[in-house]
Amino acid sequence: MEQKIFNPALAIVKMQLHQENAPTVSPAGSWLGGILIEAKEGELKAVYTVRHEMLNGAGTLHGGIVALITDELMGASNFSLNLEHIYTSVNLVVDFLSPARLGDKLVATAKMIRKGRKLNHFVCELHSESGKLLAKASSSLITTGVEMPDLMAMFPKEQQV
Repeated sequence: MEQKIFNPALAIVKMQLHQENAPTVSPAGSWLGGILIEAKEGELKAVYTVRHEMLNGAGTLHGGIVALITDELMGASNFSLNLEHIYTSVNLVVDFLSPARLGDKLVATAKMIRKGRKLNHFVCELHSESGKLLAKASSSLITTGVEMPDLMAMFPKEQQV
């Protein structure tokens, strides 16, 4: 039987499951107000509600907010891998397929599609609550070479199983 290794990064992410206004390391991510509903290593799902300040002049969800949602969730998915170094986005490609409006609930799912030695690739889909695909995004994240803080120190030994 394969022994599971404790992943402190994923444990930190899972502490935010189903929490409204859960703090994140990113002020922009916190501003989005998403609620994390699923968390696996390299794969996260969150729900967002379109607020007035997220709209463009046409009264639909601003494309920059769509990009922010997808970038944040892909970055958090990368964090959940418990890597040795901090990573940053190299690129972000977003296809806007259908609009969202004030009050709409959005479901975003990000997952890793390839893990490399220095570069990880992710995809993210944004759906309406009814399941309609609103946007899809992809991003590559590269190691910065900056070491990640020791996350294990946050957990007592008995929790590290």
